[in-house]
Amino acid sequence: MTVPLQVPQQATSSGEPLRISVLGATGSIGTSTLDLVSRAPERYRVEALVAQRDATKLAAAARANDARLAVVADPAAYRDLAAALSGSGIEAAAGPDAVVEAAQRPADWVMAAIVGTAGLAPSLAALASGRRLALANKECLVTAGELFMRRAAEVGATVLPVDSEHNAVFQGMLSGPRAAVERVTLTASGGPFRTWTRAAIAAATPEQALKHPNWSMGAKVTIDSASLMNKGLELIEAMHLFQLDADQLDVLVHPQSIVHALVQYSDGAVLAQMSVPDMRVPIAHCLGWPVRLNGPVTRLDLAAISSLTFERPDLDRFPALRIAMEALAAGGAAPTVLNAANEIAVAAFLQRRLTFSGIAGLVAATLESVAPGAAPQTLAEALALDAESRAVAEGLLSEIAAKAS
Repeated sequence: MTVPLQVPQQATSSGEPLRISVLGATGSIGTSTLDLVSRAPERYRVEALVAQRDATKLAAAARANDARLAVVADPAAYRDLAAALSGSGIEAAAGPDAVVEAAQRPADWVMAAIVGTAGLAPSLAALASGRRLALANKECLVTAGELFMRRAAEVGATVLPVDSEHNAVFQGMLSGPRAAVERVTLTASGGPFRTWTRAAIAAATPEQALKHPNWSMGAKVTIDSASLMNKGLELIEAMHLFQLDADQLDVLVHPQSIVHALVQYSDGAVLAQMSVPDMRVPIAHCLGWPVRLNGPVTRLDLAAISSLTFERPDLDRFPALRIAMEALAAGGAAPTVLNAANEIAVAAFLQRRLTFSGIAGLVAATLESVAPGAAPQTLAEALALDAESRAVAEGLLSEIAAKAS
């Protein structure tokens, strides 16, 4: 059974700085988080910063924010990190085990922003009694949503959604009883190919797919946005976060990226959360929760924008969203397989081993090839199914690439 999102009724304040850690400190979410933290250094004390392999950027962030610990997941980057931190008094470490240990360090608030399934183990490790976990890694819930939310409930952690759409739903759900929520609609910009023909989309290059019209994000998320797979993953994430059924979730394409989600109530009211497309808005909401911070972002000017438009997603031109919606409806292990296959497909596309249309083709073929089963209930089960699905996807890659070319 899916465990609903838990939120505290009130904050407790000892007057001490909030101890924070950032997992994924050199990515777009991590840097936006540290930008907010740096604007009020008296309010925050940085415990640990984690990155994949960019030792130079990580060391600079650790020094700028007076972190106690900096960790690179790639052991090969340790020497550079240690050299860059020499004389600073900041502890350096490397390797997957060190990442998990960093996630467990004493902190009041942890940003979980490691991209992909690689973020699952450290995000689970970051869950602790009384801790607030700002979750920006949607793959945690797609790969092991039942396990993740159950663990959070067991230890009494508070999971705060960072994705702009889920943060918008979170805010909208505070306006009425959960039982009165009828429908939740996530919005999608439509990505760079919103108006392209199916043939043009199929021939799209990585450079074209990486040119998102509204958001500045990492490569993986940007490609997922271009295929609309990102919106399918977000539907699965929303199901777990907010204890919703598949038929209570919907998607609308909204090119302006001003309305991030809509929550429809039983009395007919529909609440829309709006803001400029800047990830510092939802991050600030999570960082200050339940207090509103004074954010540095541009204020929304609806008169200047003039109009907001909405349209149904085209599941023929964007089959990845249809496949993800089918996995959502199927439940069980399907979302775990979906996510693993998609990570392999996106990496292959960026490496030019697969066409853009081949992304959806490889995911669909992998879902057909991996035997369906129950949703993983332990970290070991989730990682084993992920590994199996990746191996199957890799095995199918050449065949799918040939068909899609």
